[in-house]
Amino acid sequence: MKFSKREIFSREHKIPEIKFEDQRLTSYSGLIIFQTFFTKIGIKDGLKNCFRHLKVQEIFEHHMIMMLLIVHLLLGYRRLRDMEYYKDDPLVKRVLGLKRLPDVSTVSRSLRCADKEGIRKTREYNRGRIINGLKRVLLYRITLDFDGSVLTTNSRKTEGTAVGYNKKKKGARSYYPLFCTIAQTGQVFDVYHRPGNVHDSKEAREFILECIAIIKRELPWAKIEVRMDSAFFSDEIVTTLDKQAIEYTISVPFERFAELKGMISGRLRWRQIDERWSYFESQWKPKKWDMNRRFIFIRQKAKVLYKEPIQLDMFIPHEYGYEFKVIITNKQIAAKKVLMYHHGRAAQEGIFGELKSQGQMDYIAVRRLYGNQMYMMAAIIAHNLNRELQMTVKPEDRGTTEKRAPLWKFQEIGTIRQRLLQRAGRLTEPQGKLTLTMSGNDAVKRDLLYFLDGLKKAA
Repeated sequence: MKFSKREIFSREHKIPEIKFEDQRLTSYSGLIIFQTFFTKIGIKDGLKNCFRHLKVQEIFEHHMIMMLLIVHLLLGYRRLRDMEYYKDDPLVKRVLGLKRLPDVSTVSRSLRCADKEGIRKTREYNRGRIINGLKRVLLYRITLDFDGSVLTTNSRKTEGTAVGYNKKKKGARSYYPLFCTIAQTGQVFDVYHRPGNVHDSKEAREFILECIAIIKRELPWAKIEVRMDSAFFSDEIVTTLDKQAIEYTISVPFERFAELKGMISGRLRWRQIDERWSYFESQWKPKKWDMNRRFIFIRQKAKVLYKEPIQLDMFIPHEYGYEFKVIITNKQIAAKKVLMYHHGRAAQEGIFGELKSQGQMDYIAVRRLYGNQMYMMAAIIAHNLNRELQMTVKPEDRGTTEKRAPLWKFQEIGTIRQRLLQRAGRLTEPQGKLTLTMSGNDAVKRDLLYFLDGLKKAA
């Protein structure tokens, strides 16, 4: 259909007068989805049990502060001070079950009063939610990825931080928590908090065994497998996993074993996987180990980087060389499948990226150790709840792949936020019936009703 210029262009350029009134307007109409979801899973009672031991004389108890932080992070805010910009939003208040939101100073004071027992119980609550989700979908194979991630602060007074290896901000103080993530759901199963000056493997064995023991106890039918990088390569961890009958792949650090370089240099025959990858296997062990194990030596064809100045009008052909890696494993499958499985670890970096860039996990909220752990747990729970919501309303999109990709094609919280949460609306009560009115955007209506209908059917 064609339109005339008069029907398209407007000559009205007058700037309207600005007024600020309480019109029961909300900027986050999409929170109605999470209000329904929170009611379904009983999140308020679950969080209340985590902090029941704290006898505080505050109107806003710790479980309410924790729930507020989860909503705060779902909405995309970072600093505690940003709460001032939605403290009058009626739908935010309704989701939290409050008529008035706490001040920033109240939230900060609650974080400073957090304790070790509350963090332990919050971790238990997070694990319990994930276990319940795994029971619903009846997963028979669970892949655990273990790795650490740096959380940096510029403050020298933050409790529990230390100067350690930090390639982005050298010399800055940081935390270095160790994470356990589940590949099939893309959720953080558990986290072990540590200062920034420790090695990846510091107290890792106990944390790994604890995560495995919990899953074995709660999901005895599930087959557990583990992936780790070279920081976790040790006879102690490998022997422990073998005794537990846990399948694993672990990267091997070249710099610690000169023999590996000799084995690669002296190798003439490589078995080809495809045009890019080739390999050979060997039953080998470091000198101080008790027994030989399966080592897979992998060669990747890669372009050689030119470091000399290049004349721009000349054609420079690509020169190819090789990059090498070694993997230790007890899996009894073909080397190609071992390689694909181990490469699936890269998905964990995507989880860390989403947690930091969209979930604000890297924000250091206060100077107290347990307060920062509480804020970090709020970010983790918000991330996990976003994944659990999508797992609840839609079926699995794929089966088990060689890389153990998530079984659902998840939308990141940033996408959910832009498409659904950040939608203007008005709360009214025509004839005494509470009504949320939004603009008639077909895409928003379709997706919003899809989530709400899915939650209703799952009830």
